[in-house]
Amino acid sequence: MGRLFWFTVGAGATAYAVVKARGYAHRSNPEALGRRGTGTAAGITGSVRDFAARVRAASAEREAELRGTLGLSD
Repeated sequence: MGRLFWFTVGAGATAYAVVKARGYAHRSNPEALGRRGTGTAAGITGSVRDFAARVRAASAEREAELRGTLGLSD
């Protein structure tokens, strides 16, 4: 009975490893990497644009606040 158990465990582990290896190979082919890289680059570009817009808005707000405090005209 012990041999059958270990044979089943080994077969299951092998099947699991084969499925994982195929998935990794599918995700790592050049086409898939290109699609993933394009999506990542677009996300980074959007994040940078959003950050720059927030910095400009905060800068303008702070400048208006300082001008008001110092009594300077626009």
